[in-house]
Amino acid sequence: MKQSIHILPDDIASKIAAGEVIQRPASVVKEAVENSIDAGAHHIVVTIKESGKSFIQIADDGSGMSSSDLDISFERHATSKIRTYDDLENIRTLGFRGEALASIAAVAQVEIRSRTADEDVGVHLKVEGGVKHTPEPFGMEPGTTLTVKNLFYNTPARRNFLKTNATEFKHILDTVQRAALANPELAFTFISDDDTVFSVEKSDLHTRIRELYGEELSEGLMECNEETDYLTVYGFFAKPEYSRRTRNEQFLFLNRRYIINRSINHAVYRAYEHLLIKGSYPFYVLFIDVDPSRIDVNIHPSKLEAKFDDERSVYGIVTSVVRKTLAEHDMVPSLTMSGPDETTGHTHINQNRHRSPLQMLRVNPQTGEIIENSGKGEQATTDLNLFQRDSFRSPHRRTDDAMQERPAEERTGEESGGTESGLIYQLHNKYILAQIRSGLMIIDQHVAHERVLYERALKRFTTRNPASQQLLFPETVELGHADVELVKEIQPLLNTLGFDLKTFSKNTIVIEGIPADVRPGYEHNILQKVLDEYRSNMNAQIDARDNLAKSFACKTAIKTGDRLTDEEMRDLIDQLFATEMPYVCPHGRPVVIKLSVDELDKKFGRT
Repeated sequence: MKQSIHILPDDIASKIAAGEVIQRPASVVKEAVENSIDAGAHHIVVTIKESGKSFIQIADDGSGMSSSDLDISFERHATSKIRTYDDLENIRTLGFRGEALASIAAVAQVEIRSRTADEDVGVHLKVEGGVKHTPEPFGMEPGTTLTVKNLFYNTPARRNFLKTNATEFKHILDTVQRAALANPELAFTFISDDDTVFSVEKSDLHTRIRELYGEELSEGLMECNEETDYLTVYGFFAKPEYSRRTRNEQFLFLNRRYIINRSINHAVYRAYEHLLIKGSYPFYVLFIDVDPSRIDVNIHPSKLEAKFDDERSVYGIVTSVVRKTLAEHDMVPSLTMSGPDETTGHTHINQNRHRSPLQMLRVNPQTGEIIENSGKGEQATTDLNLFQRDSFRSPHRRTDDAMQERPAEERTGEESGGTESGLIYQLHNKYILAQIRSGLMIIDQHVAHERVLYERALKRFTTRNPASQQLLFPETVELGHADVELVKEIQPLLNTLGFDLKTFSKNTIVIEGIPADVRPGYEHNILQKVLDEYRSNMNAQIDARDNLAKSFACKTAIKTGDRLTDEEMRDLIDQLFATEMPYVCPHGRPVVIKLSVDELDKKFGRT
């Protein structure tokens, strides 16, 4: 009988194994740089030509290898990092599988020179297509230099799948930058086609981020450092205004190893969610240190994945750390006005979110005055509880006046006294202008109320304490089949929110009660609007409670064109600054900005 199963020759098996580890030039750089870091290098130099397709060299001043170690290092599974299974459960190095050099040598022409500090000379070894040449003595300083030429020269199909030089260069740049971020105490030099891309000396993490990503970004960084019994989290997050359009600049390091973990990335994003404009992502460099016995990094040859023994706790800790960090930094943008444009003569107003920060505000419940925190460490909080206020009841009215202000004779004694914090106006029935000690605070009334209602709805979901008002005459609403099914799906949440609904017929819903926050005159169509908004948000991958809270807040909040009394405006400000995040609406739009007196003085020539 003809035998159909046979054992592959070593050269073919090695090429197959190499494909798991070495996928592109950046893979060579990653594996070699990790070996240099494990060897205790202080300075690592990465040199490439043609985006690594023809030449890659990694030189370090680490511990080096002896002649005997160098000879065996190109065998598969040859490693100095682990010896027993217990070692595999307690990995503290970047490399450990013993596959990198063997995989590289299987698909490239390789030269390696290495010397230990104990030896007078080093050794030079050539390996081509997995075949080793005779080692030769070589004079050099202690350390190791690995040179890789003509990657995939013997597997042309793999070489044909490489991308353009620009794409492959970007992958290598990302790899070197990640290593430099993870190890700011080491010096790195990156050279491409004889041009130095960057060269950084040993430093601290903040300096390293500035060197790699620019001065402007470094000014917007927020530091975190939190230690728990399970793990330690530290690093830097950028303020929301420095968000990116892609996730490419999100760096997560587990015990100094760069990894990709969707759960942790989502934890960070969730903490930022309401501070970010839709479609943007936060910049961060986050380190997690944990006992190696509680993680598994031996999942894939690329070592880019890891598993935790308690991923739920990791998710919760990271979310809490990011939220705490954000809460400790002011998120209110300020307005700065530049000089007249030389070509148009027009003055430009710019939003500056990282200069002249506005301290937290609070409202005096007796006088309605807006009080600015002294900034001397005092924790400013509102004196009124968010959930003790009645909802806004202003009718939908419009006016052509540019600014609404009650006549002086209608104001209270405190208002007419002209105190700095007592003046408040409504501009175009859209914005609330409030005088504060340092200048002018401008609030978008719709998104401010939206933030209040959103957090109020979330609290009801948590406490399961609905606030409902019964209708004198129940409303009958005809819904489409899809909307009826949606009502059935989320009815428990609708009930908790304050809706009292009954099914009358196949497509008819009777509304007997509505949330207390719904303004008079909106009862007849509020359910339909909330359902429409909820459905439009369903592709945003947010949970049902958050989606419903956002939808309800958006459709229930006061609108542009709603005229507010002084009392209603003060009440809104009071409630706004009692929320957890008063500076942005649930969808990421700014709620508050500030125009300082200094800026006004500059424009009027006051010095």
